[in-house]
Parts: sequence; C-alpha cells; structure tokens
Amino acid sequence: MKQFLVIVVILLIALGAFGWYQGWFSGGEVRVAPNGDDPSNGNDDTDTGTTTDSGDTAGEGIDSDGTVIGSSAGGRDIVAYRYGRGGNDYIIVAGIHGGYSANTSLTAFELMDWLEANPDEIPDDVQVTVIPVLNPDGLNEVMGTTDRFSASAIPAREERIAGRFNANGVDLNRNFDCDWQSTGTWQSREVDGGSRAFSEPESVVLRNYVRTYNPTAAVVFYSAAGEVVAASCGGTTPSGTQALVNAYASASGYTPKDSFDHYEITGDAANWMAKEGIPTISVILNSHTSAEWTQNRAGIRALLERH
Repeated sequence: MKQFLVIVVILLIALGAFGWYQGWFSGGEVRVAPNGDDPSNGNDDTDTGTTTDSGDTAGEGIDSDGTVIGSSAGGRDIVAYRYGRGGNDYIIVAGIHGGYSANTSLTAFELMDWLEANPDEIPDDVQVTVIPVLNPDGLNEVMGTTDRFSASAIPAREERIAGRFNANGVDLNRNFDCDWQSTGTWQSREVDGGSRAFSEPESVVLRNYVRTYNPTAAVVFYSAAGEVVAASCGGTTPSGTQALVNAYASASGYTPKDSFDHYEITGDAANWMAKEGIPTISVILNSHTSAEWTQNRAGIRALLERH
C-alpha cells in the first residue's frame, strides 16, 4: 500500500511539472526576441525570433493593453497596440527618434486614447496598430520614462539630442534597408547608421512586424518641419501613396511633399516600408514640443474615411 501511494505522489508531481512547463512556454505575452536575428551571423534577412500567438492574427486584434513585440538595445519593451478587427492593418509608428522627438510619442498616445474612446471611427474592415515608442532607450534618456509624460516636461533642444539615438548610439532612422550607409546624415551632422542594415534590435522588431502582418498602409511620425512626405525607395513609390499624402495634408494643414528634400537621408524607416511595397507617409510635425493632436486627428480620420 505504501509503495502504491509513493507511485501516485510521484505521478502527480510529474503531471504538475509538465503543466507548469506548458504554461511557461505557451502563456503570457507574445515577444519577439530582442535581437530578432543574430548580428554575428551576418544574415540580414533571417527572421529568427519572430513569434506570433496563434490567436494574434490580422483581423483578430490585440486588446488596448498592448503586446510586447520586442526589446530595445537597452532591454526596454517595445509595445504594439491594436484597435479594430478588420483585415486591413494600418500601422502608425512614433518615437523612432526617442527623446529628441518625444512629441511624436505624445501624438501616438493621443491617438491611442482617441481610438479607445471612439471605436466607431474605425471602419469594419480596418485594424489600426500603434507603436508609440520604437526607441524607448532614447525616450527614457530624455524624459526618464517610456510611458506617458506631459508636453511641458520636454526640455530644450540641446538636452534632447542624446535621446535621438538608441543605447548603442545608433540613429534608428538610418538603420533600415533602403540606401543604407554605415554613416548617415542628420542636418549637418554625421550619425551612426549601424554596422549593417537591421543591425539594431529596434529596427528588427519593426521589420519583423511588417513582414508578419503586411500592413495595408503606414504612417511614421517625425518632427519638425510641418510636412506630409511620400515615402519611396530607389525611385519607386507604391501605388496609393500620393492619395494618402493628399488626404492627410488636406485634412491636417501640413504641406504635402513628394519627397524629403532638406538633406540626404539613408536607411530611413518609412522609405524601407515603401521598398516593401507598403504605401507609407512620413508625417513631420511642426514643432518638437506639441502633439498637434487636433491637426493629426483630422489627418488620421481622413485616412480612415478614405479607406
């Protein structure tokens, strides 16, 4: 009898351990591996580390609490939020220049609040994905947080410059695979574009998301020039891009532009998405200190209405 009881106890312990094992690996948040692919293997195109939950497919949506889709060079979470349940995914990306353009994240936070409060603004066949902080290292460097903050807390320009880059000192908007160069240009400065295209975990996170969900259209927020710019790569602009530019610019009051012509840029995120065949616009706010939400709400609404 004693031997029988010992065997039963051992079986119960084994079953409990197996259940814990399954729960550990199948439950909780969905994450993309911090580096996406292994920088040491020299392969720019592997998607190692891309993971999706079986219930997290286009058209099913992520709740407003968001999902961690990867990590920054400094180990901070990068979070995506989805609204609506349609099959056409509109992706909105902000905070690529972290604390230098912290107001772009404010714009994204305002957008998230609006979508949460006004679900009827989203057409039935559309889903809106918002990534409010692609560069959490840079935002934290300046604002001391990767979450909500007030516009009044945004410091002067010189105090923001270090927050333009990730924890590796790379300008993420020079790290994508469109005309990539190891040394990029920002105004009159040289900036680090990374050791290769997609050398940085943040760029890999966005690449993996885009290639997994194949968005219908994309908007990337920057500051500051007061423009809506058509994204293109190698002289190719995806069909439908100009219509997005016109709709957003007309509604928001920003100046429509066929291309960014202030200085040469390489490795640009919006232009890379255009290379992937996704109609994409760069919305460049007027200032570095305001979300300019009234203008951008009008622009977003115009995009959703024209779908």
